[in-house]
Amino acid sequence: MIYPAPLKKGGTIAITAFSAGISERHERRFSEIIRTLEGKGFIVKIGNCLKGDIKHVSASAEARANELQSFLLDDTIDAIAPPWGGELAIELLPLLDFKQLSKAKPKWMFGFSDVSTITVALNFKLNWATAHSSNLMDLIDTSEDVLTSQTLTYLGYSPGERFKQEASNKFTRNWPKIDIDPLASIKGELGTEWKWLVKPVDKDHFSGRLIGGCWDTIVHLFETPYLNIGELSTRNNDGLILFLENVEMSPCDLVRSILSMEFRGIFNAIDGLILGRNFRLDSKSDDDLHYIDVLKQHLSNKNIPVIYDVDIGHCPPNLTLINGALASIGITNGKGFVDQKLV
Repeated sequence: MIYPAPLKKGGTIAITAFSAGISERHERRFSEIIRTLEGKGFIVKIGNCLKGDIKHVSASAEARANELQSFLLDDTIDAIAPPWGGELAIELLPLLDFKQLSKAKPKWMFGFSDVSTITVALNFKLNWATAHSSNLMDLIDTSEDVLTSQTLTYLGYSPGERFKQEASNKFTRNWPKIDIDPLASIKGELGTEWKWLVKPVDKDHFSGRLIGGCWDTIVHLFETPYLNIGELSTRNNDGLILFLENVEMSPCDLVRSILSMEFRGIFNAIDGLILGRNFRLDSKSDDDLHYIDVLKQHLSNKNIPVIYDVDIGHCPPNLTLINGALASIGITNGKGFVDQKLV
């Protein structure tokens, strides 16, 4: 693994939208995020592909890819983040010059949702560690949630160091109304409980190197030149842990996605599976297929540990999971934990 230099005070964070941009009603929030970052001692570089959100994107695919490429090649930059995810970051992948990028200084890239379309590709193609974490627009200095407020702290660790996170006490399905109150932060009101679908034999945890992100988007990358899980599993002897979280896929969509993964040999190449909380609400009818039905019917027979309802994704708060880090995840005395080492 190639770990970017620790993100420290005085470092430069570049902001460009890979996918969805910032509409006018969110500009006050964005200003408060910039104030927060500068208050922490970071230098902020703002790209041109950021303001405006028309037909799901901030600019054309070519403009977004060119700006991202230029930021990735700029060795004065230490980290890159979009404001949030969206729908169409996948358009950038065939437009990026990964051969040229392999000569650049590694930079942290962080966020979740469609951000993970890019972070997993950088990890696979360049062997750079990247972060699946709270999005930039979540990182307001009024936040009282530990997982959210410590996001940038986790990116400040050096290679060889380790850090441990515990499950949140509460999570939420309701995002703060940042267009009304630009200082609003995530507030949990529902009790967090990580659960085993398949528990390891005689252990309360499982280990391996992390890779993953938004299930809805990266399912389209499996066994392509941008995320070949089979190849990734052969690069080390530590095992491979895949983490995923569902946003919009219906239970039937999930069945198709799981079977597609099975057809491509994904489950034979991984040593454990972590699932975030399911954002899409189930039907209220007992006659319909529900999320937990899908997990039990299609993921409990893969001969790998599976843990679900983890703090990942669109029901915040979010863990900071480092793609490429060696991690141990489990549940001890009813409390979930993940311990990561940057090796």
